[in-house]
Amino acid sequence: MKATKIETNFSKKKFFSTSTLLSVSKYKNQEKKLINIYPNIEFQKILGFGGAFTEASGYCLKQVNENIRNNILQDYFSKEGLEYSFCRTPIGSTDFSLKSFSYLKNEKLENFSIDKDKEYIIPMIKEALKINPNITLLASPWSPPAFMKNTKIAVLGGKLSPKYYSLYSNYLCKYIEEYKKEHIDIKYITVQNEPNAVQLWESCLFSPEEEFLFATEYLYSSLKRNNLHTQIICWDHNKEKLFSRSLNTIGKDKYNAISGMAMHWYSGDYFEELALTHLKFPNALLIHTEGCTGFSNFRENDEIQNGEIYGHDIIGDLNNGINAFIDWNMILDNKGGPNHKKNYCNAPIMLNKDNSNYIKNLTFYYIGHFSRYIHPGATRIGFSKFTDALEVTAFKNIDSSTVVVIMNKTNDNIEFNINLNNELLKDVINSHSIITYTF
Repeated sequence: MKATKIETNFSKKKFFSTSTLLSVSKYKNQEKKLINIYPNIEFQKILGFGGAFTEASGYCLKQVNENIRNNILQDYFSKEGLEYSFCRTPIGSTDFSLKSFSYLKNEKLENFSIDKDKEYIIPMIKEALKINPNITLLASPWSPPAFMKNTKIAVLGGKLSPKYYSLYSNYLCKYIEEYKKEHIDIKYITVQNEPNAVQLWESCLFSPEEEFLFATEYLYSSLKRNNLHTQIICWDHNKEKLFSRSLNTIGKDKYNAISGMAMHWYSGDYFEELALTHLKFPNALLIHTEGCTGFSNFRENDEIQNGEIYGHDIIGDLNNGINAFIDWNMILDNKGGPNHKKNYCNAPIMLNKDNSNYIKNLTFYYIGHFSRYIHPGATRIGFSKFTDALEVTAFKNIDSSTVVVIMNKTNDNIEFNINLNNELLKDVINSHSIITYTF
């Protein structure tokens, strides 16, 4: 058995360092230090991995020369890069926009315009599609237009006024139609980004009952009426309420209007919430739609910690049922913006101070250990491991290759034996490393 080993270790300056290993013996009486892989035990299928086409990222791309811009896009979307295939884009403005805006300022839907997106977001999406034409897009609104809300402002929470439920559902369909005219297909739409949070930036509150009503009686009906096949995803907020929210949305859905649930990582692991939701609703999609690190504190000593935050969350999410993982901003400036509310954070790729080049943070490589090797259509498979010191996940791609990802967050080097099809692969993972094996 031959395996390709891909290793990233920040302290040793190894980034996707590749080598070939051979199995050394048939599996007989080995009992210790085993990681057993069970290719015939199958779980969920993977839709893909990716990041968000925010206005901030599109703006940053416009600040660099054509050669650097192309290099960044290749780094994310090419087969030699991260092979991003499942991405998110905002409907209207977010905190990572240059300013607050919506596509409509009054009740006349004929005045709807996505011209603002044609400045930065749509050009970035189109350039990415040239590299990978098979990118799947999920779109999320941060706030309805201000005039539709009870507060009459886009920021600081508020609610969608019931009298505008119908108009807002048509507004969202109009967005999908206008993007389709740009030859951009929106496959999934979430009802609301973070519907349980009052933010300084664009935000809107939806109770479980309100989200369910809007999704099933208004948005779903509007999508059908306009002959749009975009699928509805609910929640789109932190994991700690994922299961209860799924009971109050998918659990009450008699129309099969809701295709799944989305979640963020900001309140903690809560991997059990994923497992419970997947157990109760095995046909529902589970999509991680946002996560980031940094929050304006950019220190080199945090690189390992930030990378391991990603590795830990992706492995935990995958092992508990998610179908796709989407990061937050793909590109930011050296401050972690632009952000019109100064809510800065890290991105896997960030421009240097004078926009003459860019850096890849360690998170870029940690995400890549999954996105480059676990391809759309892959199936998660069974495994067992001898120690909690290692975090492990395993997949079978549609080409029958097997992928095993192992992460070591400890200060110790750890020996192990991968047992696959009764053959052993002996190896050691250095401290604070992540390794992907493809068989």
